[in-house]
Amino acid sequence: MKILFIGGTGTISMAITKLLAQRGEELYLLNRGNRASGLPENVRLITADINDEADVAQKLKGLEFDCVGEFIGFEPKQLERDFRLFKDKTKQFIYISSASAYQKPPASYIITEETPLENPYWEYSRNKIACEEYLMKMYRQHSFPVTIVRPSHTYDERSVPLGVHGKGGSWQVVKRIMEGKPVIIHGDGTSLWTITHNSDFAKAYAGLIGKKEAIGEAFHITSDQSVTWNQIYQYIADALGVDLIPYYVSSEMLADMSDYDLTGSLIGDKANSVIFDNTKVKSLVPDFEATVSAKEGIERTVRYILAHPELQKDDPEFDRWCNEIISICQQAKKSCTFNK
Repeated sequence: MKILFIGGTGTISMAITKLLAQRGEELYLLNRGNRASGLPENVRLITADINDEADVAQKLKGLEFDCVGEFIGFEPKQLERDFRLFKDKTKQFIYISSASAYQKPPASYIITEETPLENPYWEYSRNKIACEEYLMKMYRQHSFPVTIVRPSHTYDERSVPLGVHGKGGSWQVVKRIMEGKPVIIHGDGTSLWTITHNSDFAKAYAGLIGKKEAIGEAFHITSDQSVTWNQIYQYIADALGVDLIPYYVSSEMLADMSDYDLTGSLIGDKANSVIFDNTKVKSLVPDFEATVSAKEGIERTVRYILAHPELQKDDPEFDRWCNEIISICQQAKKSCTFNK
């Protein structure tokens, strides 16, 4: 098949790019060309800024595709641009939305594609909902061949999955664990969560390409395994060969005392216990199975990060914030004990 990805080198999309290239598909990536290293040789690059619509239209002139995958659309105006560019150029348009768009707090911990889309806590999720609504409107009114895919917490070898981290990513938390410092875990660490390795996600996504039954439909793609946050952090410590020193802080307090948008990422997402039912995507991709367990995936990631110093970027601002939060909580506990 002839396939175009807008993006194609990110956490989610890189694994799909490599899988399709391995299968010998005719794959084009439209991006700025800043992350071309490591791409398979048979991938074709169209170097452009997708926001320069006129330039992109010129570079796509005469090209048509069996599928276009959009990985970097976050606001409806970006999808309006995509509709103009691709309405007559593709047989399928797969849009990456987000499982964080599902109802928060959820009425049921079992999440299916029928779960309402409603997230009053996170603007990112509301924008994704608006993007979905626009695309489905174009499907109904203009037969635009859209398929919506909702990933949840998908990760690769470059960053361990965490509940709380700074702007610099996961390394500072890994470093705190290595140094024997207390590590902040939201809530009491017992809520259920699902993390999905990008290599597993890629298998289901690739299976949806070219499926006429997927047009006009939405699917989430996740692992079937659910683990607690305590388990996730313990897996990281085990992979490092050190003890974990957890420090539990309520999600609400973390959100109130942070500039890291933890209201959205915690209250609007990770603080909620969820289990994803993947029946719908498996009905079209029956051989899909997520085979990388949370423990194995985290072990792989920790080994990779330790072997690649360029990924070990210190985040002193986040480190100070963690120390401040822990100090405030400890002082509050002492005050409460004294008052009793």
